[in-house]
Amino acid sequence: MHVTRVRYWILAILLFVYLAGVLILSAVTLHEPKASANGRQSDRGQQLSRLKNYEYGIPGLRPPLRRSKIQWCTELKYVNPPRTPVALVSFPGSGNTWLRYLLQQATGFYTGSVYKDYGLLKNGFPAENVANGSVLVVKTHEWGQNARKIFSKAILLVRAPGPAIQAEFNRQSGGHIGFASPDRYKRTKGKYWQQFVSDKLEAWKQTNLDWLYNFTGPTHVIFYEQLVDDLEHTLKSVVDFLDISADEGLYKCALDRKEGIYRRKRRVLNFDPYSEEMKKKVEGVQQKVYEAIYNYATPNRR
Repeated sequence: MHVTRVRYWILAILLFVYLAGVLILSAVTLHEPKASANGRQSDRGQQLSRLKNYEYGIPGLRPPLRRSKIQWCTELKYVNPPRTPVALVSFPGSGNTWLRYLLQQATGFYTGSVYKDYGLLKNGFPAENVANGSVLVVKTHEWGQNARKIFSKAILLVRAPGPAIQAEFNRQSGGHIGFASPDRYKRTKGKYWQQFVSDKLEAWKQTNLDWLYNFTGPTHVIFYEQLVDDLEHTLKSVVDFLDISADEGLYKCALDRKEGIYRRKRRVLNFDPYSEEMKKKVEGVQQKVYEAIYNYATPNRR
């Protein structure tokens, strides 16, 4: 009987402790919304609020960005006083981001974009979504009257359509520096890749010819291959076209750090994604556009 009584009291004490713990936890939980109602947000609430402010562009309320992996030759700044916007035009996959990086290194000025790529915004291009004269150049892949009308000058960056289209295919599959897997080329028995090439080849032609024929402001045409083969001269020609005072120290630094983090490394596939028929079509369109460039645009048309 004595043993039974002891067990009873032990169970009663344990039950009391359990119920007391439940009541304490409930009281704490119920108290938290009251604190929020009095104007103090939880950490989660504050984080969501900051993200909303960032999305809508409220000054001074942006969340801290991750530290950029890029080492800059000088502290970047906006163009002051602002000038009329200058377009940096290219078909996707032509090296636009790499040239923006080089210009920021060589001049110390931010470059902007008509897009809002959050990856670029957080890593190296804080003015990614700025499309006015406070940035050195404004990236665009668009063509047509609405795309051209805000710009006073244009830099047209041209890359051969074969590698440009493949670079864009890689970007859409693996990001700015990633690659499409071999299986992506063989999707739907290769029809997906064939249609991609056909659509992008037409866009490549339209982009380059529209800006070449229809943009009325001064235009500076450069080829991606020129950046690769003669970076120093080509980069200086772009900076001269932008009427920016040259700084030999920044040029040297830019050349020393020319690769950056956004230039995709070479990768050789164990097969040729372009069939003979596709190659013939690509070469025909390329020849037409290149003839137009040679006939109607000089390296520094003014």
